[in-house]
Amino acid sequence: MIATSRSPLIFVVHLSVLLLVALWTLPTAGLLISSLRDKDQLAVSGWWTALSTSSQNMTGRAASPEAQVERDGKFVISGNLVEGGTTKVSAFGFRPMQPAAFEPGKPADIGDGQTLTVNEDGSYEIVSPTKMEGTRGQRIFYTASVPPRFTLDNYREVLNAEGIGASFINSLTVAIPATIIPILVAAFCAYALAWMPFPGRAILIAVIVGLLVVPLQMSLIPLLRLYNGVGAFFGVPAKTYVGIWLAHMGFGLPLAVYLLRNYMAGLPREIMESARVDGASDFDIFVKIILPLSFPALASFAIFQFLWTWNDLLVAMVFLGAGNEELVLTGRLVNLLGSRGGNWEILTASAFITIIVPLIVFFSLQRFLVRGLLAGSVKGG
Repeated sequence: MIATSRSPLIFVVHLSVLLLVALWTLPTAGLLISSLRDKDQLAVSGWWTALSTSSQNMTGRAASPEAQVERDGKFVISGNLVEGGTTKVSAFGFRPMQPAAFEPGKPADIGDGQTLTVNEDGSYEIVSPTKMEGTRGQRIFYTASVPPRFTLDNYREVLNAEGIGASFINSLTVAIPATIIPILVAAFCAYALAWMPFPGRAILIAVIVGLLVVPLQMSLIPLLRLYNGVGAFFGVPAKTYVGIWLAHMGFGLPLAVYLLRNYMAGLPREIMESARVDGASDFDIFVKIILPLSFPALASFAIFQFLWTWNDLLVAMVFLGAGNEELVLTGRLVNLLGSRGGNWEILTASAFITIIVPLIVFFSLQRFLVRGLLAGSVKGG
């Protein structure tokens, strides 16, 4: 009997897979938790503290002097700084530079014989020996221990924003054709490079591989000038969906052709030879044999292309424009932040809304991803 033992390399592989899963899952989980948190808590603590009580410096304003009542020969203004009974005040003050100068329950001298007392439950009293004047209440600064709060307000703010629905449709109008068109063009090209011998085929393959390393930003302006020139010659408007579809097709074709060519080149030659013996043409072989067998490679490229076009902002702004009617979803969400990013708290909800569609696409096609990426890496003898 031969004893078998598992190689230590297996445990390394399993550990590496678990690490990769954690690196992908934790940020996504953090994004989801942050999108459901209260804005004030999100601004002062990380998502990993979402289930713990947080200490926050807060400010409030007492009722105006019009609300004062006379009690035992003194004038009193009373109220509560916090809503509900879950927030506890740990310190308070009446100056912005000293928000924690006094302990709760102890009176603080605020001048002119007036005293301010803030209790742990947030209730306060301002006591004055004389009648108080003015139209605005006293500002009160306090430090409070706030329990975790979860809300859907961030999602409501994003989903109710003006134009968000039209931008969602614009993104779909860009992403779906910009994914399908390169696949159709690249499939024909890949079949020719894999199974149709012609002069210069090796050079053409080398050029396609070289185009994979060309940065999009370097070719964007020349491509735009060429497109505008052709459009002006034929009288076609510059900012159209056709333009952005063609741009995404040009930027996505090198990877698509390379991926599909490798996969098709690894398909059994006997199938094509048998089809030719039966009288099938190259087009028949491509449509009835190659395309069905190449679905894993087609699906894997579709995932990458859709993710890229859905999340794209630069190409959309250049070829489609930044007008209110043409703005894609990513551009609309950037506008929601304001010119100075003052409304940055909605970033978490915005990001999770934008990844919902790509996640659906990825999980629908992910079983084909590995087979498509490994296409052509191992070739049988």
